[in-house]
Amino acid sequence: MTAQIDPNGPRLVSVPSNPVPEGAQVGYFTTTDRVRLRYARWLRSEGPQRGTVCLVQGRTEYIEKYFETVADFRRRGFAVATFDWRGQGGSDRLIGDRTVGYVDRFDDYWTDLRSFHADILLPDCLGPFYLVGHSMGGLASLSAATRDRMMFDRAFLCAPMVGLHGMEDSLGRTAVIAETASFLGLGKVPFKRRADRRPDEAMFPDNPLTSDLLRYKRMVDTVRADDGLYLGSPSFRWLAAAMRAMLETRQERFPSEIRIPLLILAAARDRIVSTPAIEHLGLRLRTGRHMVIAGARHEMFMESDTIRGQVLAAFDAFITQQSS
Repeated sequence: MTAQIDPNGPRLVSVPSNPVPEGAQVGYFTTTDRVRLRYARWLRSEGPQRGTVCLVQGRTEYIEKYFETVADFRRRGFAVATFDWRGQGGSDRLIGDRTVGYVDRFDDYWTDLRSFHADILLPDCLGPFYLVGHSMGGLASLSAATRDRMMFDRAFLCAPMVGLHGMEDSLGRTAVIAETASFLGLGKVPFKRRADRRPDEAMFPDNPLTSDLLRYKRMVDTVRADDGLYLGSPSFRWLAAAMRAMLETRQERFPSEIRIPLLILAAARDRIVSTPAIEHLGLRLRTGRHMVIAGARHEMFMESDTIRGQVLAAFDAFITQQSS
């Protein structure tokens, strides 16, 4: 079923396997370049007030996918605020085909995050603010960490998209191909891949996201309840923008430009992003460090209890205990 939190506003999808956490406040905000984004926030549910976690998602994701993780943070004393990036989830889709991922520039995600910080976090949420980012959201978080050291006290990143699995040496060539296609008027055309099909239980055995069947089925159930959440293949324009952003993290100067304490987790069995690229960046960090979670696939917040336990233990050591 689809739950209407505010009859006049955006909705969150609730299914028996993935109910909306109690106390959700849901709305829209508009970025500085006039894109409408869906957001949700929750107060802490237990413990002393420790501040607010700002949770930013990966490509194709949506607020509902993180309900369990929202509850984990709230039990630790954190309020949680999150939003759907432009072009996905319940936010404005940017081109005619809603299932194709599109963005003009990767910096547009910085505009989303900066607008969210100014319009939602600062006026409505209690500090200090902690940034938690996954995959594409991790790459956007790294960019933010080089631009403004006052926005967030710390950043905790899971499988940030600083490279793609199996493409460690071809990002530059792929960027040129995607930029050429965009220049020729094909920027909104999907770069089709078999992996971008709608999720289905039959895809679980060889899926690259999680080894946990129940959590995988929960994702399937949520998209089936509202197909509007689905996002498929990236466009050539998105691909060009993302490749250039990933290449930026390889620059020699990049680690020294990160201005806040940072912890990066990499998944040892990741087949989406490049674990070697994360390790290479982690070894060059000056204000942070990295660790690899054995046995984990790409979506560590959706993984088995054993792996999630390690992720949350790392979060506690890096953020919860430091916020006491």
